[in-house]
Amino acid sequence: MTPTEYEYLRKFLKENSGLDLSADKQYLIESRLLPLARKAGLAGIGELVQKLQGGARTVITDVVEAMTTNETFFFRDKVPFDHFRDTIMPEIIKARAARRSIRIWCAAGSTGQEPYSLAMCLKEMSAALTGWRIEIIATDLSQEVLEKAKAGIYSQFEVQRGLPIQMLMKYFKQTGETWQVNPELRAMIQHRQLNLLHDFAQLGTFDVIFCRNVLIYFDQDTKINIFNRLARQIEPDGFLVLGAAETVVGLTDTFRPIPERRGLYKPNDPRAAAPKPALAGAAPRLAAMAGR
Repeated sequence: MTPTEYEYLRKFLKENSGLDLSADKQYLIESRLLPLARKAGLAGIGELVQKLQGGARTVITDVVEAMTTNETFFFRDKVPFDHFRDTIMPEIIKARAARRSIRIWCAAGSTGQEPYSLAMCLKEMSAALTGWRIEIIATDLSQEVLEKAKAGIYSQFEVQRGLPIQMLMKYFKQTGETWQVNPELRAMIQHRQLNLLHDFAQLGTFDVIFCRNVLIYFDQDTKINIFNRLARQIEPDGFLVLGAAETVVGLTDTFRPIPERRGLYKPNDPRAAAPKPALAGAAPRLAAMAGR
């Protein structure tokens, strides 16, 4: 891969997925795109770049998905799910007692472990949620991982990563060497393809937004842009959940951290704090990469 080709791919990936690669990540691109080029019958990354420059839609999609990180597992990092059970849901149940409905968005749902973990948490609270309407929207950039999430089929290795044995036996059915989420749990989740760099206003407003372990791949301008748009999609008393390495501090005033609740944020009153504008040169569009 020539320096010119690498710079083209860096720009292409930032514009189409939000991925912000430093100048020394050529090895990463080569390791992920060389197999893709060979599978497509191309001589190398140079020919792949030519296809991209020619606007081949299939190749564009394949390149973006090949560079997407899909690291995830059930109840990942544990703390956010403790917050969901002990802090978020008690407040939401009280605040929504009149309308008896809850909307939750997993903004980087990947292969489904995060939304299914939330669905299991809600099932465990079923006594307090009888008669409630619950919507879980799980979005991701990659159609391939969404198809896996919809099927809800996981290997023995995948179900052993973070999933308590009692929940495995309660909410999954074993078929051969794989486990499938039961139909009732799968029916709780709507899976949709979405690039966070694009407009997501059509999703409506949510009581809870999980946007974990995806913003770490974006530059500062892109993070600011996404935070400011997330603030428009969350209820004034809703909750935003970020990954352990992510924060709104120093980027936006649209959210504030909740003391002693790592990774948990509340929206600020827009009349009290205007969002910080994105810095000059901010990308006009943004993306949801998996890795939750």
